[in-house]
Amino acid sequence: MKPQKEPIHINAKKDDIAEVVLMPGDPLRAKYIAEKFLFDAKLVTSVRNMLGYTGYYKGNRITVMGSGMGLPSMGIYCFELFYYYNVQKIIRIGTCGVVNPKVEIPEIIVADKVWSEANFAFSYNGFKEHLVTPSMNLTNKIIKRAEESKQPIHVGAIMTTEVFGPYVDDEAIVKRVPEYLDVLGEEMEAYALIHVANSFKREAAAIVTAVDSKFSDKILTIEEREKSLDDMIKLGLDALI
Repeated sequence: MKPQKEPIHINAKKDDIAEVVLMPGDPLRAKYIAEKFLFDAKLVTSVRNMLGYTGYYKGNRITVMGSGMGLPSMGIYCFELFYYYNVQKIIRIGTCGVVNPKVEIPEIIVADKVWSEANFAFSYNGFKEHLVTPSMNLTNKIIKRAEESKQPIHVGAIMTTEVFGPYVDDEAIVKRVPEYLDVLGEEMEAYALIHVANSFKREAAAIVTAVDSKFSDKILTIEEREKSLDDMIKLGLDALI
């Protein structure tokens, strides 16, 4: 079945969306990014309060838009961006839980592989693999920007779950991940984005900030949380231009 002629979940005009998109999960984080980092930002879509803004960052046109939580929500929005708006690059930015003592709060992880035991990709187009690889061109740009700004990062595998880790036995899920991946963190959207992007032969990458860990009792202050998320936001924006 072919998708209908117009998007269902995005009400922007065709030329309202830039070719490159920064995609946090939280639509209010999209609003925050637009107001703090973009010049001449305009609200271009607000269906179901999933806010999207287009403006300029260092002279380059960029859209920042929420994805919502979970694989299905990400799948809907990134599909519409690729299919209806011809978006070429999307970087997911978000938060994650730590599943490896190598990572401390609030360090940043740049994903070079994303694993999931979910059936999202099989339902989407019959893809049976549990591991997807982001655009290494885009991922390497993120790594380069981090090196240039002397921003410490971890580069490694993350896992995308269908459930919120702190509410379930996430250790059982981690044990099912192939050991060679040495997975660093868990989140809920990256696998869907990467698979849909790869299916469209477009570029996508994922950056996540560690905000909780079973290996630490550290609780971020409001200032620490904002700074760590701002560092991740700037990495994503700089990699897209």
